[in-house]
Amino acid sequence: MTLSVAQIDRETDQLVEEWLTLPEVAQRMQLSLGRTKQLLKDHKLLGVRRGSGGPHVPAVFLDGNEVMKGLPGTLTVLQDAGFDDVEALRWLFTPDDSLPGSPIEAIRAGRHTEVKRRAQALGF
Repeated sequence: MTLSVAQIDRETDQLVEEWLTLPEVAQRMQLSLGRTKQLLKDHKLLGVRRGSGGPHVPAVFLDGNEVMKGLPGTLTVLQDAGFDDVEALRWLFTPDDSLPGSPIEAIRAGRHTEVKRRAQALGF
């Protein structure tokens, strides 16, 4: 399986507090590495390259051993709005005073429907 992963810029990299490698994600989710790669390919998770090496995933995207509720739908909406993976990551982690906090913080707080509505508006 070929997995195309975008290279992240330094400013976006610094928005994320903790990163996990794909093997670490697989271990936390109790999945095979192949199944974890499929989650990226299916846009259920988002991973980017940080320097050299394989994809990295923001640790906050996991809730215990599962993908955070509301994240896959939000990623789909952002992709439909024309965002590439780096732009989506930047949008998710950039503070928004009207939320307050960042969209990823709002998703974590259970306000994923509100975040999805805002993401849908970006496409218009």
